[in-house]
Amino acid sequence: MKKLTTKKKVALTALTLMAPGIIIISSSYTDVSHPVEAKQIITSNTTNPVKKKLPNIKILATGGTIAGTGSTSTQTTGYQAGVLTPDQLIEAVPGLKDVANISTEQVANIDSGTSNTDALMVKLAKEVHKALDDPECDGVVITHGTDTMEETAYFLNLTVHSYKPIVLVGAMRPSTSLSADGPLNLYNAVILAGSKEARDKGVMISMNGKIGSARYTFKTNTTDVDAFDNPELGSLGYIQGGKPYFYNVPTKKHTTESDFDIRKITEDNLHRVDIVYSHANDDRVMVDAAVAAGAKGIIHAGTGNGSINEKTLPGLQDAVKKGVVVVRDTRVPEGMVTHEQTDEDNHFVNSGNINPQKARILLMLVLTKTEDPNKIQEYFNEY
Repeated sequence: MKKLTTKKKVALTALTLMAPGIIIISSSYTDVSHPVEAKQIITSNTTNPVKKKLPNIKILATGGTIAGTGSTSTQTTGYQAGVLTPDQLIEAVPGLKDVANISTEQVANIDSGTSNTDALMVKLAKEVHKALDDPECDGVVITHGTDTMEETAYFLNLTVHSYKPIVLVGAMRPSTSLSADGPLNLYNAVILAGSKEARDKGVMISMNGKIGSARYTFKTNTTDVDAFDNPELGSLGYIQGGKPYFYNVPTKKHTTESDFDIRKITEDNLHRVDIVYSHANDDRVMVDAAVAAGAKGIIHAGTGNGSINEKTLPGLQDAVKKGVVVVRDTRVPEGMVTHEQTDEDNHFVNSGNINPQKARILLMLVLTKTEDPNKIQEYFNEY
């Protein structure tokens, strides 16, 4: 296996579970750079003897804060992401082996906010599908950085064809923090992935006791542990006392109903789609730059109800003439972009109530099927 490349190496000299959920690491590292994507998948067959009456859960690790460490127990920012292995994470959660038979794979080891890519999402989706194709596997948990968790979750929601639970989980504080949230989040995620109630609910995000839908949930806070929600539409439910409670179900097409199949998708199939963020004194410069860079789609995150600056509009109109698909979205976190005459006049696609970063994921996949704005609008209405 090729070693992960970093500018400076981390020398871990001790790993001790001091108390439930707190990992103490003695180390000699300073200012370590972000780890890069793992070149090979590291597999651990099982982390505990098989218990026939328990669900069989596969944990796919990709790094992130949940596997991060700081130099002190009070360091909650500026820490190193993706240090711990999935087996080390499991050892830090008392009782986890009593609720599921767990096996693990290290798919990648990255900081999702700086290193996530379309290629990695494709790779991860294929690994998820492979795991769930095993009749002995009851569900998959993915440990993931929180910065782009919602995008990866939505990509999986659209491309993995399985009714079995797929749960993404992360943390807002590193494993060495006094009040690390990762251990309980991971425990809840495993409970959720192993529950019959979670089947056919689409891809879910398990954070801070909430069950979030991949379609609706997004990151709402930079540092608080209660960082994932949809303030307007809410969550699918909660996890309390080691049991999931569902109160809502996703209504948009997902997983087994999806027209997109990861078994037929490669990184080369995915066209470039850029997001252009609107603001006061906006113009067409960023639109023209996206077109020049080879974008086949542009998500315009407009002001208010998807408004477009009068100086930017000609740039978007010219982009459409060149065969670029333009989706009219909004930078506002709540509400929907309503269908307007400008959509008809300019052959723009209306985003509905999906945010720009998820609209990018959807458009990227839709472009593997069609470039017709009318047909693309149908996809946005259904998904």
